[in-house]
Formats: sequence, C-alpha cells, structure tokens
Amino acid sequence: MALINPHINFNGNAEEAFLFYQSVFGGEFTNIVRFKDLSSDAFPVPEQELNKIMHIALPIGTNTLLANDVPESMGRVNENENRSKISISAESREEADQLFNALSAGGTIECPIDNSPWGSYFGMFRDKFGIEWMIDFTPKV
Repeated sequence: MALINPHINFNGNAEEAFLFYQSVFGGEFTNIVRFKDLSSDAFPVPEQELNKIMHIALPIGTNTLLANDVPESMGRVNENENRSKISISAESREEADQLFNALSAGGTIECPIDNSPWGSYFGMFRDKFGIEWMIDFTPKV
C-alpha cells in the first residue's frame, strides 16, 4: 500500500522551517538537495538561489515530511492556494506508474515521471480537479 506524505513549498525559508520541525519531531533528514547540486549548463541556477533547498525530507513516524524552496523565477508561493502538494510514496515502480497515470488523467503534467537527481523515480502533476500531486518511488538499498 502506498504512503501519503505532505509536501510544502517555501519562499526561500525551507531550511529554517525544517530545522524547526526537526527540533519538534526529532529525527534526521534523509535527503537534502540544494539547487547548486543540480546547476549545470542545461539547468543554470542564479547565484542567489544556489543554497536554497530543492528537496528535503524528514521522516516522522511511518510518514515523511517533504519540502522545497520555490525558485524566485517561478514567483512567490501563494500561501492560500499552492503552498502544498500531496506526495505519494509508492511501493514499486509499477505502482508509481499506475498511480501517476490514473491520477493525472485529464490533468496537467508538470514533471513527467522519470528518474530524479536525488535517486528516486518521481513525477508531478495537477489533477483534473486542480489538486497538485507528486508520485515517488525510492528503491530500498
């Protein structure tokens, strides 16, 4: 059975927020990727965004709290509309594909499902009702 994990978009303060959440819930971050880790000729990152968070994960019980900073080039996050997404952690690549294809039907794909720079199989879309979803499968090591 897939797990559903909350995902939050931040306006440049994801790291500060997650250090706070870590102080409340405890635990260790399982993954931190900064925009500088992805910067390349094909994906240039402005200097002021290099140290911002592209992906961060904090396990809380059997679930994981996830987040990122939204690049300034994409505009500020409207905290009343699109601050969060529903993130599903699939148990297999096949389940990830099935969930992605079924839930995104009639919607808008924002990031096709594929291997991600942080090591998972990942895709993102807005469903036909306007709800934002992320599907992720991370193979167990």
